[in-house]
Amino acid sequence: MLLRNKRKLLVSLGIASVVITGVAFNKPQQGFKNVKVLSNDISHDSLIAVMKEFNKSLGVKCGFCHAPRKDDASKLDFASDEKMEKEAARHMIKMTRDINSNYFNFNGSAQPDTIQVVGCISCHRGDPHPKYRELYVPEKEQQ
Repeated sequence: MLLRNKRKLLVSLGIASVVITGVAFNKPQQGFKNVKVLSNDISHDSLIAVMKEFNKSLGVKCGFCHAPRKDDASKLDFASDEKMEKEAARHMIKMTRDINSNYFNFNGSAQPDTIQVVGCISCHRGDPHPKYRELYVPEKEQQ
């Protein structure tokens, strides 16, 4: 009887350890679809922070880049590529990463894509479609 209980205990502990190990090493899916430029394993909080930065820098709301859902127009289809502004945003993200890593990587960072000197607000300044802005030219050169 004691041997039988020991076996049950060992089998139960073995099953429990397999389950615990599986849960511990199973990376939870965020559920984000169609994330092409941002990291696929970006956290929900980080993704929201990036989107809020876009909102602030361009002076727009989420519907500027994200199309309405087909089944409920009062909600947005975040995975949809229907709006060209979303692809433009991807292009701009790549451009700013390139500028920062190639022109502001003074210390030779091993992760130059994390350098953030130039950002959306650098050019947009709250305007979704920034116009040409006159460059500063010293008075001596204006003559």
